[in-house]
Amino acid sequence: MTAALPALHDQLRQDGFAFVPAGSMRELLEPRHLPDWAAFTASWNDLAPDAYLASTGRHRRRRHAMFSADAQGVHREAHQPHYQSKTYNVLQGDIERWFEPITADGPSLRRVLGFCHGFFGALAPQVARWQVEVHQFRIEARAGEAGEPTPEGVHRDGVDYVMVLLIDRTNIESGTTTIHAADGHLLGSFTLTHPFDAALVDDARVFHGVTAVTPVDPSQPAHRDVLVATFRHAARGGT
Repeated sequence: MTAALPALHDQLRQDGFAFVPAGSMRELLEPRHLPDWAAFTASWNDLAPDAYLASTGRHRRRRHAMFSADAQGVHREAHQPHYQSKTYNVLQGDIERWFEPITADGPSLRRVLGFCHGFFGALAPQVARWQVEVHQFRIEARAGEAGEPTPEGVHRDGVDYVMVLLIDRTNIESGTTTIHAADGHLLGSFTLTHPFDAALVDDARVFHGVTAVTPVDPSQPAHRDVLVATFRHAARGGT
């Protein structure tokens, strides 16, 4: 599968984004490096409510962690707040948001981050050190109440690169990822449907959003679980 990497790099350079189907993404991550995958995915059942979003009448669950990445590998950093300026998040910008820390920091998470480091690092070989933020998200949908994967709307994260990896999708309709140019016109769209489906995004070049999700059967629990990892050149400062 290493033969697939040059084509993915070319796609990001050309289009600013790439959709990687589950079969390809799983092979790129190499299953032998994912011995705790079942426990890792089960950790989404233990996410804490996002109290900041609840204050705006919306609902999701999440955990968060900070890492750095350099020539020596990927390193966990002290727990810190997640911060975005209103330039990038008009809904919740300019505030420090503290979330419960990620606890499932085992081989699977480290393999995902190692893949991202290698993949994004090859696109920007001049970057010696990356600041990495990792988010576990569960978006829940209920009868008469759609879930919003991106309540801030179509946006940029204020980083260099983003990976979104689908972990689970249960009783959910929609949730289509849309990619936009700076002037707002649509560049492409796709839906993360199967576990391991992934989106790779050049955040400096394109905007992205995800349509609201609704339950297929309103009488049953419905959720969309994703892992989001963002990579930002550490020398650039905050967003």
